[in-house]
Amino acid sequence: MDFNELIQSDKPVLVDFFAEWCGPCKMMAPILRDVKSSIGDEATIIKIDVDKSPQAAQVYQIQGVPTLVVFKLGKIVWRKSGVVSKAELLSVLNSAK
Repeated sequence: MDFNELIQSDKPVLVDFFAEWCGPCKMMAPILRDVKSSIGDEATIIKIDVDKSPQAAQVYQIQGVPTLVVFKLGKIVWRKSGVVSKAELLSVLNSAK
């Protein structure tokens, strides 16, 4: 399944645009693991390395990393740059269900 098929889901899809060299991105990794364990199959979480997928970063105009974007049915329903707390992510994903 490719990215465009994934984001068409009727379940929320949280995309973490990140880079290996980015300190705040490394801080997001355990937060995203916690979110996934809390939310289970009710949402999908995927990570996109902007250095390996520059076209995706360009399409979604990613200026800085990390940038987190929630898609539902192919549309962006939420977007935020920087480190985001588990509580905020769970709230966003729950409201997007």
